[in-house]
Amino acid sequence: MALWDEVAAVRAGRGRSAAMIGEFRRTAVLVPLDDRGGLWTAGHEGVWWIHAFTDERALARFAGARAGRRDWEYRTVLGARLLDVVVPGLGEPAGVALDMGGERPMLFPPAPGIVPDGVAVAP
Repeated sequence: MALWDEVAAVRAGRGRSAAMIGEFRRTAVLVPLDDRGGLWTAGHEGVWWIHAFTDERALARFAGARAGRRDWEYRTVLGARLLDVVVPGLGEPAGVALDMGGERPMLFPPAPGIVPDGVAVAP
């Protein structure tokens, strides 16, 4: 199943979180860059969220709402790399916010089973 389908199934209460996380790990996503060229993050209640998007249309919709512009530089990153390398590298609790502002947003929080145990936050 494609990532969008897995997200939709979980949101509808008929999917499996493990299957969705696995599909996210195998999927290349688009991550906008901040003004310094780093991956764009936003903090909320003590957690840093790396914003990622499944396609350019989802990114453009977010960019238009966020900055009033449709173009935003981005990098293509494998979901597994975000969860296994980038999140631990931030040194603070962090997760991935997928397709925020879209039809099927999903959060991948810094929880056991999503990010490496050494950086996971206990529930």
